Formats: sequence, C-alpha cells, structure tokens
Amino acid sequence: MVRWEERRGSAGGPGPALSAPSAGTMSPPKENVSLLFKLYCLTVMTLVAATYTVALRYTRTVETELYFSTTAVCITEVIKLFLSVGILAKETGSVARLITSLKENVFGSPIELLKLSVPSLVYALQNNMAFVALSNLDAAVYQVTYQLKIPCTALCTVLMLNRTLSKLQWFSVFMLCGGVTLVQWKPAQTTKVQVEQNPWLGFGAIAVAVLCSGFAGVYFEKVLKSSDTSLWVRNIQMYLSGIVVTLFGVYMSDGAQVLEKGFFYGYTYYVWFVIFLASVGGLYTSVVVKYTDNIMKGFSAAAAIVLSTVASVILFGLQITVTFFLGALLVCISIYLYGLPRQDTTKIHPSETKSSKERLATV
Repeated sequence: MVRWEERRGSAGGPGPALSAPSAGTMSPPKENVSLLFKLYCLTVMTLVAATYTVALRYTRTVETELYFSTTAVCITEVIKLFLSVGILAKETGSVARLITSLKENVFGSPIELLKLSVPSLVYALQNNMAFVALSNLDAAVYQVTYQLKIPCTALCTVLMLNRTLSKLQWFSVFMLCGGVTLVQWKPAQTTKVQVEQNPWLGFGAIAVAVLCSGFAGVYFEKVLKSSDTSLWVRNIQMYLSGIVVTLFGVYMSDGAQVLEKGFFYGYTYYVWFVIFLASVGGLYTSVVVKYTDNIMKGFSAAAAIVLSTVASVILFGLQITVTFFLGALLVCISIYLYGLPRQDTTKIHPSETKSSKERLATV
C-alpha cells in the first residue's frame, strides 16, 4: 500500500496542479534512483505545469464557441477516479482484492466519504476559479501570482497541523508576497488577445483559488495521517465526492445552457488536452514526491514560470515590464529558499505546549 504523505494535485494547476510543498512536511523516504531519472521526473512536472497554464489560457481566449469550464472540471474528476482505480488495482495485485478494498474502504465507509467531501468541495471551487482567472489574466501573471499558495499552505500547516517554520522559510514567504505585489503593481499587458477581460475578476479568482489550495491541501494531508488507508483509496473517496460536487456545480452555474447546447459543447482537441494535463498532472505528483526533494521542486516551479512567460510572449504578445521581471525573479528565489534543507520541525514533542497563535507570535 502507498504510505508516503502527499497532498492531491488539483486542476488548478499541476503546477497549477502540483501543490506547493507543505510547510514543515517531512519528505518521504527517497529511493536510490539515478540523477537522470530524477531530472526526467522534474522535466515532466515542469512541462506539465507550464503547458497546462498556457493551454488553458489559450482555450479561454480563442475566438470560437467557448466551452463550459464547469463541465471540464467535472470530466477531470471522472478521469482521475478511473486512473486512481487502475493504480489501486495494480497496488492490490488482483481484481478480487481490489473489489474487497473498494467495498471496505469506499462503499462501506460513508463517514469517510463524507469526511473527504470537504476537500472535494473546496477543490471544485479552486479548479473553477482557475478557469475564471485564466479567462481574465495572462498565463505568466497567473503562474507567478498563484505561487501565493505557498504562504497560504504554510499558514494552514502551522494552524492545522501544529508545525513550525524556520526563520528562513518565513523570510522566503514574505519575499514571495513582495514579488507577487511587484508583478501586480503594473501588470504586463498582452497585445494578441482580443477577447474582453476583467483583471480584477481574475485577481479575485486567484485569491480564492490560493485560499482553497492551502486549506484543502493541508486538510487532505491531515486525513491521510489519521489512518493507514492507502493514498489511492483516499483519492478514490475524494474523487467520488468530487464528481457529485462538480455535477452540482454544472447544474447551478450552466444547467440551462448545458441542457440546451450539450455537455460537451465547444470542446476541441485543445480542451481535451487541457483536461488530460489536469488529470494526469495531479496524479503524477506522487512520483515526484517519492523521488525528488523540495529544492528540485522549487527549481521546477521557477522553470515553469519562465516557460509560461516565454510562451506568453510568443503566443499572446505579453509585454514584460520591469516590475513584472523583478517580481517574478523574487518569486523564483523565494521558492528556492523555501525548499532549502533545514532542521526537522515536523515532530511535536510532548513537552511542547505552545498554541498555534503563540508559535506564530514568536517568529
């Protein structure tokens, strides 16, 4: 059974979708694998994160019949469910064991399904906000701003899991916030996008997505640590809830239009490509978590920002400003500093009696 600790990636971006490393989270035991394989893992993760953001942005700005983003989020959950069942089948080793595991842990545990419905609801909101944000903001601006999920996750980890951050990590968090502020000070403009956009709506959507990412990621990690249940069983529980939640979202947001035009209205090969990246990217996180460390993931996040920026310049005519460049540079440096090795602060000793608020106050 899979036992390492990992939070679910989301369609908000596998970079998007790949969650920021949890503050104070111990990395799972790394197996002895070649540097070449590690570089392969990081290369794939970087390309998925950058490509997902740029491709999603493209599908929301082309002058064609616009698809319903709520249906795309729902289809992503369905694909993730089938992929997780397939991985669990390989993990259990036989169809009989798979069925037994599903009966005991999924269909026979309504309380656990209800427990996982909380992050499912939050992730559904986050994933839909990603579509709203990338409908109104350039991919590069989104990629940089979305890194605010790191300080949000750090704060949730301190408050919900009673962990601490090193002074260097707190410094990197404030540096990241400063970098994002510079990026938003004079946002870079695009010259090849003709559709109507509302930057303030985009920034608001990112803010909601960031809060959702931080809370849901840490909540899911806490659920994982509460029992020895397989990661893939937990994913199946969450994706089942996620399908119900996202279907309700389709009904509430686009119900009448979906009934009139069809569930897959406006879908193109590019839209299916975005859904594929969102589905595979989130599950691919497990491989990255197992075989790499926070420093390498930090480099990957920074590289994804660079690639998204270059792609935005070429595809959308993004005009880089000085403040955007400096802000993006600060964000990349802060991500690297956040993942530097430090003393283990994940173990809470019996003698520790400080509350979460007191721990925050002493930093």
